[in-house]
Formats: sequence, C-alpha cells, structure tokens
Amino acid sequence: MSLKHPSRFLKSSVLVLPLLVFNLSLSGAQADTLPDWSSAGYLGAGVLPISGDITDDAACVITPDELAATYGVTPDDADDDSAGLQAAIDHVRDRCAGDYTSLSLIELPSGTLHTTTEIHVDASFLIIRGQGSAATRIIFEAGDDTVYDDIPDFDLSAMEGPGSANGGWIWPGRGAFRVQTRSVDPDYQEDYENAPANRADFFEGSVNFHWKTGLVVVENSAAGDTTIVLENADALQVGDSVWLGVPNTANMYAEQHVDPDDWSATEFMRQQIFTVVGVRGGAITIDRPLEFDLPHDSTADGSEPIDGQVRDAKVVPLTVVAGVGLENFTLTQVLPGQTPDEAVFNYTNLDPSRAMNGIVFKWAVNSYVRGVHTHMTGSHAVVTEMVRNIQIESNTFEGAWNKGAGGTGYVRISKAWDSLIRDNTLRGMRHLALQWSASHNVVQGNDLDADINLHGGWERYNLIENNIVRVPYEHRNCSPDCAPGDETWYPIWWGAGAHAGDWSGATGPRNVFFNNSLQKQTEPGGSFVDYAPYGSSPGIVFMFGWDRETPEGSHWAHLAIDGTPIDTWTGNEEAAYFTAPHTGVNAQCSSTATSLVDATQTCSP
Repeated sequence: MSLKHPSRFLKSSVLVLPLLVFNLSLSGAQADTLPDWSSAGYLGAGVLPISGDITDDAACVITPDELAATYGVTPDDADDDSAGLQAAIDHVRDRCAGDYTSLSLIELPSGTLHTTTEIHVDASFLIIRGQGSAATRIIFEAGDDTVYDDIPDFDLSAMEGPGSANGGWIWPGRGAFRVQTRSVDPDYQEDYENAPANRADFFEGSVNFHWKTGLVVVENSAAGDTTIVLENADALQVGDSVWLGVPNTANMYAEQHVDPDDWSATEFMRQQIFTVVGVRGGAITIDRPLEFDLPHDSTADGSEPIDGQVRDAKVVPLTVVAGVGLENFTLTQVLPGQTPDEAVFNYTNLDPSRAMNGIVFKWAVNSYVRGVHTHMTGSHAVVTEMVRNIQIESNTFEGAWNKGAGGTGYVRISKAWDSLIRDNTLRGMRHLALQWSASHNVVQGNDLDADINLHGGWERYNLIENNIVRVPYEHRNCSPDCAPGDETWYPIWWGAGAHAGDWSGATGPRNVFFNNSLQKQTEPGGSFVDYAPYGSSPGIVFMFGWDRETPEGSHWAHLAIDGTPIDTWTGNEEAAYFTAPHTGVNAQCSSTATSLVDATQTCSP
C-alpha cells in the first residue's frame, strides 16, 4: 500500500535471542534491560489517524445527512437506529477496500440516537465518529433478542444451543458495539442459518475458534525462538495474523503454586498473536521472539497429563478486523427499573441478563477508542479478547450497572498484546484489569478511583506508569452496607496462584510499576494516604513477579512472605515484597526518565 505519512508507520523486525535452558519462567527479553514497550498502540507507534488518512472516495464517507436520508438514522426522534447504523457499516464493509491511509468514515449526527441490538463493526479501516461527547449521545437499551436468558449471575455458557453451541462462545459477552468478524465456519453454517435471533451470534467469528481451525505444533521451541514447527503450514502465508495457544501443564501449575484441584487441561495461559514473517516447509517465522517456552503438547515439558488429557499446542490463522476507530460520542445503557444511584459502590449484578459491554474488541488489530464517554454500561466499558495494537486514549468511563460475580464492570484488557491505555478517566468501575496472557501493554497517565488489577492468567511484561489512583474506602469486594471486616481493595491487586488459580492461574513475570501516584482511603470519611510500599517512590522501577538474585533479576518469582508464597493478595497488600525476608518484587533498578518506554535503567543491590 502507498503511505501518505510514512514517518508515522513502524516496520517490523525480527530479533532472535537464543537460549540454552528450557525453563518455564524465562522470558524472551534480555534480563539486563527493560522489556521493549516501544511498539505499543495503534500501528506500533501510538499515533492515531489524522484528517489526511481519511479516504477521498465519497462513497466511503457517510455524512450525518446521508445517514438520515439513506439509512434512516435521524437524531432525537426516539426511533430505533440499530438497523440503519448496521446497514451503513455493512455498506462500508462490502464497498470500501481501504487501508490505514485511506480510512472510511461514518459521521454520527449531533443529538441522541437509540439502539437496541449489538452494532457489529466488521468493516476494516473504518472510523465511526460523533460530533463530540457533549454533542452525540447513543442510548442503548437491549431488546428481547439481545438480553441474555438462563444465566445465573454471568455464566454465559448456561445459554444453550443450537447444536453444541452455548453462550460461552460469545465471551466476553455482547456489547453496544462489537469490533469482530462475523464470518462463520462452514461446519456451523446450517446451525447459524437456523438459529433463533438471540442465538445466531454464537456462531459468528467461528472461523477463529481454535478447536475448529488450529494447526498442530509438533516440536518444542524455547523462549526467545522465532520459529514454530507445525504439522502442516500450507494454510499460512507471510503477513497473516496468527494466534498461538500453549496448553497449561502440570509443571506450570505447580510452579505457580496453584492448587491441583484447580488445574485445567483445557486452558491456555501462554498465548499470543503474532504476524507471520516467513514460511518454509512446515515451519513459520514469527515477528517477535517467544516470551515463554513452547512445549508442543501438555506433556512435552515432562509433565504428567492433567485429568488424563494430552492437549496439543496450536497455531490458528486469524480472520481479523483492522483499523477501526470509535470516536467522540457518549454511550449509555438503560436498565429498566434501575437508577444509577443503586449501582454506586455496589459490587453485585443488578441485572445480569442486561450485563452488556460498551465496546468489545475481539480478534481485532490496530484499532482504537478516543474521546468516548461511557456512562452506566451494562458491564465492561471497554473489553478486549484476542487483540493486538489496540489504543484506548482520552476517554471517560463512568459507572456500570453490573460489577459483581462473573467478572463484570471493568475496563478489561484481556488477551491483549502491544496495546496502549493512555490518559483515560475511570469513575465508578470495578477494576482496570490486565489478565489472561496480556503482555507488553502500556497503561499510562490514567486517573482512576478503582484499582489497577493484575487479574491472573500469566499476564506479563506490562508497564503501568504515571497513573493517579485514589481508591475510596467503599471500593470493596462486597455489596452495599458491608461489614467492617469485609475485603477492601488497594490501588494494586496481584493474582496469587492459590487464589487466581480458581479462574486462571498466577500473574506472570515482570509487570512494572513506575512513578504512579497511589493512594488509599483506609477508613470511612478518612484522608487518602499514600500506598507506601509502591506509590511514593519516584524513579524506582517496581518489577512484580520478578526475582532479585541479581540487581536486574532474571526470572519469574511468586510473591512470598518470609519465604512462603502468599495464598492471596487480600490482606497482604501492604507487605514490602522488595525487601528481605519477603520476595517477589524487584525494586533494585531506577530511572530518571519520565517514561520507561525507550528509557534506560540503573540497577544496584
């Protein structure tokens, strides 16, 4: 493609770091340097589109007047605008090829629009832009074919059929906007066509389901390698996005101190999206070194099978949506019979059947949210699942109707790589969470009244810097009118193996906190006080889940008090894990830089 602004785009490179030791916890990054976060954000540069990146093709720029005249999307008339918005997006998908320098545009009008169904944004290289968060307002009220049924709290898998399908296939749940392919695997086409309206979306995106399209890995690779050997690589070519999933093993769980009763033979804590940069025979070359060892199945690291099952590592060629931007509008969800006041410091689910997310990114790359104000989403304001180079910048996320069981009400960065969460304001959410193998993401310059939560699942090498976190006393893991001794959240939460193993596994190596302002209100109506261990030490590089056997450290370490790995972060939040006799946090490095992206560090014992 031709580039209008070549200086704004990064070229990918391949770096091979040979390692001689096969070890579950070694990283692909050199131990004596900081992880490389320079490729976080949109197009690996963190620079969002400008006016010159919009297409010159008039058929691919839909103005507010055209939205009204052609698609019936008229503000302030109280009519349902779902079908019209979807038709405009479908037009772009079917008519406009585009690329990152020729983006289509749908301009939303000033005023209020109404939607009742999930808007599927499966058109790549498309910006949906309002006139500003104070001018364009979208009110989402889930209709009968959108609300969930038969789910206790937020167990989506309890929604059954048709065939073998269940609601877990649409995890992390429906949203007001969903950036994801709707392509259906041929094996599911008949079920899809015959499915009722509130079940058809179970099959959308099934071309990416790893149990349908995975290519089996046949040889072990080590952290730092860039070659993966497959049973058959004929379906892959240079430039493809692929997902790698490495099954959990008994050895990995044991290293993380996860209770054997919580071991799962079917989960993948080690996973990542890569770009294929070479194909030769049955082997592919990926665009960055592996961050973890890759046993080709769940016994190839010497483990015994879990529950008698041997599970293969797989590579899945992905159908991704790319280059989508959502900008400059307010989004709110209506919950019949409820008022926002009922959700304040309420960590239950007021109506799990309407726990829809605001914006969902799934199997998406190089996409973003900017200048959006969410107010009272059903669940997560923004949630990711299987994404790379997503950018969430300069937004305000305020309140959620459901913040309880099943993991609702977050800004949830899950299975996300090389993404940038910058300069956002969060109020009244449950967590800003990084989880499930998320790595090399940057969380920078945000203002929160909720904790920054390392939620478990081997998330690793993430940078959390220059954030302001002020956690009220009432931000607690309970419903309103909590008892005095009920759990209270601090500015940081870390997934210990015994606790987080209940849903995933431990938090992974070298999540870095730097120059954050962290405060906690420790009693009702009291003053906010510095979160002393980690929030009042300018220049110190706090590396969580990292050893300090050398000043720089070299491998993952579980947080431990007096030599004993903690069972849970709760009640142990104020321990200084960077000083003896405690372990698990390395604070022996410092930097005078304002940001650790592209920075140097100085380390001393």
